[in-house]
Amino acid sequence: MWVNRGAVIAIALALVAVAADLAIAHHGWSGYDSDQVLNLTGVIRDSGYEHPHAYMKMEVGTKLWLVVLAPPSRMERRGVSREMLAVGTTAMVVGYPHRSDDGEMRAERITINGKTAELR
Repeated sequence: MWVNRGAVIAIALALVAVAADLAIAHHGWSGYDSDQVLNLTGVIRDSGYEHPHAYMKMEVGTKLWLVVLAPPSRMERRGVSREMLAVGTTAMVVGYPHRSDDGEMRAERITINGKTAELR
């Protein structure tokens, strides 16, 4: 059987590139400082309910925070639906600040409309 080595190498390189993109997109949690706990309450200005993690942009005072949430499947299991993250909704989150981005945090717990869900 004859194999085109150039095609095999091209496919292998493409797979490596895809794997690298996925690894970057799903960053580890070491970028967040678990020694500093944030308790923020604000208004949801944007949200996404997609993989690898749901997110919301939450206005707290004059600052807009990117709040990294759990994967959508876990959010659903814990009782946090896509509809609960509607723009204009007030939310409270407890979590950890990003070590290098002072506008990002990883949420451990979220409270919306009196309902609290553990996300981790």
